[in-house]
Amino acid sequence: MNYAIARLKKLKRGNISGSASHTARERETPNADPNQKNIRFIGSLDPEERLEDLVLAKIAEHEQKRKIRTDAVYCVELLLSASPSYFRPNCPTEAGYYEGQKLDDWLEATHQWLADEYGDRIVRAELHLDEATPHIHAYFVPIDDEGQLRCNHFFDGRQKIHEFQDSYYNTMQLIGLERGIRGSKAKHQDIKDFYRIVEEGRDLEVDELSAAQLKAKAADRDRATERKQEMEATAKALALENEQLRQRIEQLEQDNQQLRLLTEWSTDLALDDVAWELGLWRKGDKWVGRNHIINIDGFGFTDIAPGSPIKGNGALDLVKQVNKCDQVQAIAWLHERFGEVGAQRAAMFLAKKTASDIIQTQSAPQFTLPVENKANWTAVERYLTQKRGIPDDCVQMLHQQGLVYADSKTNAVFVMRDLDGNTKGAFLQGTANTFSGYELGTLRRSCWFYFTLGKNPTDKTSTAVLCESPIDTISFAMLEYQKEGIPENRTLYIAVDDPRSLKVERLSNIPHVQIAFTQKTAAKAVKQLLPHSTQIKCDSDWNTQLVNFSRQLQQRQHNSREIEL
Repeated sequence: MNYAIARLKKLKRGNISGSASHTARERETPNADPNQKNIRFIGSLDPEERLEDLVLAKIAEHEQKRKIRTDAVYCVELLLSASPSYFRPNCPTEAGYYEGQKLDDWLEATHQWLADEYGDRIVRAELHLDEATPHIHAYFVPIDDEGQLRCNHFFDGRQKIHEFQDSYYNTMQLIGLERGIRGSKAKHQDIKDFYRIVEEGRDLEVDELSAAQLKAKAADRDRATERKQEMEATAKALALENEQLRQRIEQLEQDNQQLRLLTEWSTDLALDDVAWELGLWRKGDKWVGRNHIINIDGFGFTDIAPGSPIKGNGALDLVKQVNKCDQVQAIAWLHERFGEVGAQRAAMFLAKKTASDIIQTQSAPQFTLPVENKANWTAVERYLTQKRGIPDDCVQMLHQQGLVYADSKTNAVFVMRDLDGNTKGAFLQGTANTFSGYELGTLRRSCWFYFTLGKNPTDKTSTAVLCESPIDTISFAMLEYQKEGIPENRTLYIAVDDPRSLKVERLSNIPHVQIAFTQKTAAKAVKQLLPHSTQIKCDSDWNTQLVNFSRQLQQRQHNSREIEL
């Protein structure tokens, strides 16, 4: 078996320099190959920069409410690795050798785990390749959510240590690594002893354990084997029971076929689904947008927008109210969005033949982009750059590509296309007021606002970042650009405001998908549809973060100019 390895060591202030000297190879390391270069992938590459200074600087970013004790834990060293047989499955005993793809997969997964779990509290992380088995040393400053140096908050007691290891193992499962039996009676190994195993390239299974420890491990395996046999027997019994139930269900479906045909037309479409397709969005218990405030109660609704309240019943009335169209046009629209059966269900008060005739002879109105008003572009440009903090060169790039422009009401029009580049919708963002919404006729299930960045435009897209709105999508991309520069790999930035509009089959073929949603429920739903995706933690919307970052950057530049003067 290939195991994931996660160990930690708490460092007091006096221990930091010694640990850094070893991991940075500032002192002689007998087991290290001097011809191999280690890789620092988090933290500065400046050889003069001391780890202790990084730790103290990170602590100083937060005002400590109480005096730091002399014996406090200032830093935690994390040792992360895997069984040698994972890195070199065909020759696990060949120390110093590893398969490149295996190493890349493990490094990427570990780097993402460090970012998701600890964020910028990891002040340094290095990949060591100069010993028998690849491993990572990462240094974590235990600042809690209140900004206090408090290691016990993260690693106090057996339960929290288990949670730390579970978190890492859950991520490593994605690349085929396993963990040891949870709750094993085998003695936990200190990082110092465990590091000796990594240096020598030995697997967990051949560690020099005492007879008592080996006996405990054997007992664990025996219990696991017994449990596995019990589960297999249970699974066989359940499979037989499931087959019997399946046959019974099949018979019931055949018996009830006529009943279903008779009742198929007695239920209307769910009005929540119709409201979403109409371009409305939920605000509390109401559906809003395009000057409508709709309260849905079962199959009835009330439009309580300013003016006399308007009541209606069923999907057909709702479409007529929101789209301001007649009955024939409403049925044609329902057919386009819900198919023939959906249109016929919504129009059940009509004869079935009448609905079929309308479907065959009428087509839904085609989407038309709002007319561009070039005179209003300056105001829209000012809104995007000054109020939203989007760099001017980015705004100009999107404008030149025809992805954003101004309409007659000084709205910012974000053009929505399918993934083949065909325009099928638009999202409007008010610049002089708080208005926002989809242009009439937008096909939300099959078009999105998106753009791509990357050093080589001809490369195949390897990364996709999903955000919830055009403004957030641009803001996230610009935050990455200002912090890290143009992406090395071709990256797709796309606004997906709801899992229902997710293009699962296309995104499943992109190796790396990142979910940058502020809404946790929606992010969880997307994660279920795209299991290979990863979630990016976000404490506030990306535009707010961009504005704050830009202000900090301007302040640093201002301070730098004052120093020069």
